[in-house]
Amino acid sequence: MEKKRIVYTPQGGVCSRMMIVDVADGKVEQAQVIGGCDGNLKGICSLIKGLPVEEVIHRLEGIDCKGKGTSCPDQMARALKESIG
Repeated sequence: MEKKRIVYTPQGGVCSRMMIVDVADGKVEQAQVIGGCDGNLKGICSLIKGLPVEEVIHRLEGIDCKGKGTSCPDQMARALKESIG
């Protein structure tokens, strides 16, 4: 079983300050976001748990927040994308 912990500092002026994602065998095992809209981000972390990394990227990539060109969900996708190369 391949396990990996991703620790990512979001960019682009989003509210979250850090993202920690544990991936096992290509699936999100657990995710945590520090800072940002607490309830929304806890909900996103719960929803992506157990999903394949590629599916999470597909669902979250490109979501915009207030015209910033990115968002906390988009930053989660970027963190996962960087982790798989």
